[in-house]
Amino acid sequence: MYTVAALYHFTPFADPSALREPLLDLCKANGVTGTLLLAREGINGTIAGPRGGIDNVLAHIRALPGCSDLEWKESTAAEQPFGKMKVRLKKEIVTMGVTDVDPRAAVGHYVEPEDWNELISADDVVVIDTRNDYEYAIGTFKNAIDPQTKTFREFPQWWEDNKERFHNKRIAMFCTGGIRCEKSTNFVKQQGIDEVYHLKGGILKYLENVPQDESMWDGECFVFDGRVSVGHGLVEGPHELCHACRRAILPEDKARKEFEAGVSCHHCIEETSDADKARFRERQKQINLAKERGEKHLGAD
Repeated sequence: MYTVAALYHFTPFADPSALREPLLDLCKANGVTGTLLLAREGINGTIAGPRGGIDNVLAHIRALPGCSDLEWKESTAAEQPFGKMKVRLKKEIVTMGVTDVDPRAAVGHYVEPEDWNELISADDVVVIDTRNDYEYAIGTFKNAIDPQTKTFREFPQWWEDNKERFHNKRIAMFCTGGIRCEKSTNFVKQQGIDEVYHLKGGILKYLENVPQDESMWDGECFVFDGRVSVGHGLVEGPHELCHACRRAILPEDKARKEFEAGVSCHHCIEETSDADKARFRERQKQINLAKERGEKHLGAD
């Protein structure tokens, strides 16, 4: 089994570029794959690898400036969920596109997973899913509002267009691991909303800590790795990925007439042109050839 660690931490890095190569080299040396983002505001990402390798990388990150109190969420995967290791430099570790948002200054009230059900069951609480529409589509909390955003950059405008709906309400926000809520709750507080809360540790921590028979979560949680989704107890879910549109599909969806591996699924078949599909088809052909060559090479060894 591979250990999967999802992490983020807001802390000022004076020179993120200086941190990149040592971190990348350490991950590779320890058999760790995944993606880590570095920016002046901190670090964010998900990595997977052997237990000892993950421990070594986490120890390295905790030794970075301001990261001694780093928190992360762990789960497991039967197969390596990432193909390679990437450490990227970004302007933001989660891109909202609002320059004056600073989670280190103020965020919403943290709510422990064990207390979340009581909060979102209150009549005066509005529950907002801050994730993207394709994540919402396979699972969310009961009665949660879907902003129907395709990227996090769209959230501030959605809030501006809808804020009057939430007059005299308390706001409860959640996301996969907690990082979006650090920014979204800071943003909402800047709009004059004091009664804003967010799920500490995100959906992942809720699914880990709250028993299924007490859960208010419906469906699966989309994750950005080879597992595609996880359920209660962070057990791998049934979903696969359409490699044309990157949306989650179920195994039975592959039997639908709209599905063609790497080219289309029932979600996206009407969204791409014939030229797009021809390009995707050629890409899939090259992927299949590379896979076949790899299998032959392994067989020869």
